[in-house]
Amino acid sequence: MVFTYNSVDCVDGTLTYGGYSSAVVVHERFVVRFPDAMPLDKGALLLCAGITVYSSPMKHHGLNVPGMHLGVLSLGGLGHVAVKFAKVFGMKVTVISSSPGKKREALELLGADAFIVSNNADEMKAAMGTMDGIINTVSANVPMAPLFELLKPNGKMIVVGLPNKPIEVPAFALVDQNKTLAESYIGGMSDTQEMLDVAAKHGVTAEIELVSADYVNTALERLVFVIDIANTLHKVAGAAAE
Repeated sequence: MVFTYNSVDCVDGTLTYGGYSSAVVVHERFVVRFPDAMPLDKGALLLCAGITVYSSPMKHHGLNVPGMHLGVLSLGGLGHVAVKFAKVFGMKVTVISSSPGKKREALELLGADAFIVSNNADEMKAAMGTMDGIINTVSANVPMAPLFELLKPNGKMIVVGLPNKPIEVPAFALVDQNKTLAESYIGGMSDTQEMLDVAAKHGVTAEIELVSADYVNTALERLVFVIDIANTLHKVAGAAAE
């Protein structure tokens, strides 16, 4: 396997630079077509976050049915795109977050139907047994039992984050009412093309801030950004040469 970024090419042994490259040569099997209606900057994040939430959780685990109640845990890069796709599919969406300050973003900007503060016992209790599925986008260990209590019988939790330690799940959380826990990581090429086409048709794009290459170190302290390589990298290279 040769990764697009920071990997050794098996053909000539050079290092891959991903989006920092001026040109990349790949087999056509691994290329997707950006629809004309999809802006490159706001569509870039969909090639990671978009396909991750679209492919396994929504398409292959059936969490894309109109009228279903979907919980989205955390409202970062993955979570906000999951909310947008879920609304396109006609689902009821509840955002679950430990940050009360994200309520306005979830409800007004992204169109979620409800917002739950995960450390508010009353709000969590009121939502028990109401969700058909949860897309867990957290890249940290969080208590799992309270989250499973939010699911209906036969409900599914699909983990798409990357916790740095093994997830601890009480046995009763799974056997109780036949609930499912699964994990997924990104998706295949055909699903990626399908996801882009659906996103373009319905106007689903990522919320980003476009930054110049010389702002990268500062931007790394923030959550989501896309670097404008084509228009700014040559300026940085020229300044370095001087």
